[in-house]
Amino acid sequence: MNYLSYHSVDVVNGQGTRCTLFVAGCEHQCRGCYNQKSWRCDAGHAYTAELEQQIIDDLNDTRIRRKGLSLSGGDPLHPNNLDAVQRLVERVKTECAGKDIWMWTGYRLEELSQQQQAIVKQVDTLIDGKFEQELADPKLQWRGSSNQIIHCQPLQ
Repeated sequence: MNYLSYHSVDVVNGQGTRCTLFVAGCEHQCRGCYNQKSWRCDAGHAYTAELEQQIIDDLNDTRIRRKGLSLSGGDPLHPNNLDAVQRLVERVKTECAGKDIWMWTGYRLEELSQQQQAIVKQVDTLIDGKFEQELADPKLQWRGSSNQIIHCQPLQ
């Protein structure tokens, strides 16, 4: 998996202060996407065990009260990202007590593969659906267009 950027302190992508990872790879390629450079799977930097450990360490750092991890992109549920994202969310759930996970994906909840579903079951808040430029609304919280749905645990 590759990633575009990692922000150890982020107050925009989810509730509270968060760690946010923007992954590379998106097959949806939505018209009007604000992050087109993330579409290619080989964009950005290689995701490493060192970065993964840094994310875990940052989430557990008590000097800054972080609420959790946000995963965006690109698309964290792109087939090229599944193994690394699954490992990361499992580590957050086991090693970062009390931290939540937010995820944005262009896939709809009902169309997820078995591995994608296994990942999503560990996510606390999922925003699903492609960005639809015709339905864009800057007043929406946590999503870019009104067709996107915010699912909170338990995901339905």
